[in-house]
Amino acid sequence: MNNKITNFWRSLKFWFALKKGSISLANQILKTIKNSGAKLSPVEKLYQDKLNFQETLNDKDREIRSLSQKLKQAVDKLDELELKIDFDEPVIRRLDDYILTPEPKFIEFVTNKFKLTEKDENLWQCTGIDETIFDDFESSLAEYIKSELERRTEKKRASDLAAAIKDLQLLKSNIDPDYGYELSAHVYMMKYFPEHIYCSYLVWFLIYKSGLLPTKLNILDIGAGPGTVACGLALFLQSSSSFFTAPPMHICYYSLEKQAHFQYRGLQFWRQYIEKQRIPTNLYFRFDTTDIFTYNKKSKVLPQGFFDFIVISHCLFAKPEEKRKSFETYHKIFQESLIRGGYVILIVQIKRLFGFYGMQPQEDILLEKKLVENLAEELGLKLEWFKYITATGIRESQIDFLKYANENLPTQKFITPLKRKYLKLNYNSHYAIDDYIIIAKR
Repeated sequence: MNNKITNFWRSLKFWFALKKGSISLANQILKTIKNSGAKLSPVEKLYQDKLNFQETLNDKDREIRSLSQKLKQAVDKLDELELKIDFDEPVIRRLDDYILTPEPKFIEFVTNKFKLTEKDENLWQCTGIDETIFDDFESSLAEYIKSELERRTEKKRASDLAAAIKDLQLLKSNIDPDYGYELSAHVYMMKYFPEHIYCSYLVWFLIYKSGLLPTKLNILDIGAGPGTVACGLALFLQSSSSFFTAPPMHICYYSLEKQAHFQYRGLQFWRQYIEKQRIPTNLYFRFDTTDIFTYNKKSKVLPQGFFDFIVISHCLFAKPEEKRKSFETYHKIFQESLIRGGYVILIVQIKRLFGFYGMQPQEDILLEKKLVENLAEELGLKLEWFKYITATGIRESQIDFLKYANENLPTQKFITPLKRKYLKLNYNSHYAIDDYIIIAKR
């Protein structure tokens, strides 16, 4: 009698667990019932059959992914053998390179989390975020900035902040700041770093989604700031870890940046946050503190035919003469340092792209494509593809953005209090994107 009561009670708890959606508890109770030798009820038998079927499907999925990966490796090796015949050209990929195969479930997860909506061929709207990853990142960033600022006396902190804030405000007038003040890096990390990493995350998502992300890659980040491109990649890889087990990533990140204090602050934050993550990224830094306008005049040069990706993120200058000089340097770097078959990634705000050609943003798809092609051509590149990703879903600014952001966009919940205190802002900051992501080749 006692056994019947015990079995009935277990079956009842199993049924309630299923009804509440407590799958792990239901699985645990089912295991206990089976171990007791009790006869399974029809519901329990049906659920066990479902588990067995799901496990079979999972085995098949893993087998298909494994075979797809092996097939991709075999094709890459055949391509490599063909390339070795040409001794005058560098190879496209090394034999030990491995391209991450896009995982549909992960792509669906990112698409849903970031609320990515395709508006037309090249326009995507983005109004969401992966809070699990970005809340952790942002809280650590806020803690780092706060500890840095509070080391200074109140008087010196106020004067240094005022100088840096005034310099960065030039961006509102489409003028390039100097970024050379003592707290320029800290103000930048409050005002722009979170959004730029948000953008960088989506850049690497698009690269991965397109089947272009290898596990061994060398990245040159021109105008690197505090290492935005590296942080965005690290967050992207962290968020993917729940969906697939990638082979060990080996990343060489080369920072080319005029301001040494930006590089230093970025490395400090990296060591404080990224290196302590559950799945640390196997990433190696090299810092080159160089003014892009004097690069050609210096004897030192970048590694030849070395980089898989060269990234220029928000580092296209507005003044015509600075634009001309920088484009000459960029062109030279692409020719000398990009591997054959490598990619250039350009990240450009919409106002900067249209402003290059004396225009205001407008809803003209053909004109937009022509401007992007012109930009790539000026840099000696051939356009592969591009996406304009925006929080509003439109190209023209026709809305009250602050009202729209408050109603639709994720809040920077940890950075906003710092902005209110140190930058004297009286509104909440949000994660918003307004950039062209342009992929091109030589």
